[in-house]
Amino acid sequence: YVNDVNQFTIPTNRRYFMAKWLENAIFYEIYPQSFNDTNGDGIGDFQGIIEKLDYIKKTGFNAIWMNPCFDSPFGDAGYDVRDYKKAAARYGTNDDLKRLFDECHKRGMHILLDLVPGHTSVEHEWFKKSMLPESNEYTDRYIWTSNIWEQPEGLNCIRGISDRDGSAAVNFFSSQPALNYGYAEPKYAYQQKPTDPGPMATRAAIKDVMKFWLDMGCDGFRVDMAGSLVKCDPEYKETIKLWQDITGYLKSEYPEAAMVSEWGEPQYSLQGGFDMDFLLHFGPEGYNSMFRSAEPFFSKRGKGTPAIFAEQYNGYHEKATTGGGLICIPSGNHDMDRLARGRDEDELKCCFAFLLTMPGAPFVYYGDEIGMNFVEGLVSVEGGYNRTGSRSPMQWDSTANDGFSTADKSQLYIKQDDAPDRPTVEKQMLDEKSLYNEIKKLIKLRNENSALHNLSAFEFVSSDGYPLVYKRSSDKQTVYVFINPSDKVVTVNADYAKGGKAIYTLGENGSVKADTVTVPASGAIFVEV
Repeated sequence: YVNDVNQFTIPTNRRYFMAKWLENAIFYEIYPQSFNDTNGDGIGDFQGIIEKLDYIKKTGFNAIWMNPCFDSPFGDAGYDVRDYKKAAARYGTNDDLKRLFDECHKRGMHILLDLVPGHTSVEHEWFKKSMLPESNEYTDRYIWTSNIWEQPEGLNCIRGISDRDGSAAVNFFSSQPALNYGYAEPKYAYQQKPTDPGPMATRAAIKDVMKFWLDMGCDGFRVDMAGSLVKCDPEYKETIKLWQDITGYLKSEYPEAAMVSEWGEPQYSLQGGFDMDFLLHFGPEGYNSMFRSAEPFFSKRGKGTPAIFAEQYNGYHEKATTGGGLICIPSGNHDMDRLARGRDEDELKCCFAFLLTMPGAPFVYYGDEIGMNFVEGLVSVEGGYNRTGSRSPMQWDSTANDGFSTADKSQLYIKQDDAPDRPTVEKQMLDEKSLYNEIKKLIKLRNENSALHNLSAFEFVSSDGYPLVYKRSSDKQTVYVFINPSDKVVTVNADYAKGGKAIYTLGENGSVKADTVTVPASGAIFVEV
């Protein structure tokens, strides 16, 4: 790491610099509001997460990504931060959060916090001071135009909110003013370069926030909207330089800290020094074509194709392999429809046979492991809008509010699923054939077979229809994965798997014979050769 904003050193293969623990990390995403409430106020809390750590570990997860937990007015579910160094009182104190870190570590687990570096709440002290007409150290902390009649290029704004003459850019909601990291190619007087004093002070402030939590014990960050910081930067050249500076600093001071980006374009994010990037629903169409399109590949109808995904993924995987990073294909998150929306349990099992055998670190959204439904028709809660149905309270057992909270049902953070057949952890644990137990089996299989580990080699064998076939290999083992979400049994010629044995079969009537493999309907078969 070269501590100079104009010099950035990223090795051709930076895997040596990646946090070692990511090599076998399997993540569980927790939306803290909806996970487990221990004080009866209808909202989840840190103690609730601590109480469920043994459940998370028993299922097979060894790492957690927790959505924003900092002080906030919660206009956008915590993505509007009011104080970066203070835990939100609804969840507990800073000491409670530190205890959560410690309890994770006692169990050999790691935890990432959700960092929102692109904007704050309008209630943040930085923004209040930036609104003052007198020049001060926060005047250039945000993007302000030169006068009230001017709108920031390419962005919405809020105006007329203070005596300062100018309009403040916002990233999304009107309550989220954009922090100033500069413009790649400034064209107007108010647009500063990324290396000007204002943007550099913003960068230093975010580094300080990261240092604060790393010193307390967190293991790194998932970074919200990581590609959006430098404005008017279509090729991300300045944004990449910015992140190289930040990640270079972190790796020099905290070599085991992990950085995971919400970017959706690994060819950029990994170049910026991130350890891992997500494939996302708002990026290129490959991810959606598998799970969330009109005719997704993962459907019994059998009308989808993995070809679009495969073409895009090949490029991403090559970048990840040469760049030393990882790619995550999440089951979902707080911004997507639940994976179970429009799918039955057979289809969900097939989805996870894929998700838990692909390279990179798997991410599973809380409740997806039991097939929680998207709750239809909900009124927006804390800026959730159409996403609210994916944020309903976790369903634990048969007690009141499915074990999520002792509060009156009307006081719950979001209305729970009230479908009579809704799944709970308790019911799924007792059913040997449940989705939950299938996921446990798949995670165990992944851990026990080196070919299926995060960094093991990957190659598509057949990606033009049903089944999807790919090869995973290590220096000790080769495994071919056959995935068939359609409702028809498929037999394919597979001389490359000749002499192999099935180490896992999902569904009925799967087999490996001579140079053919029969893949069950809505099923999968893994063949070791």
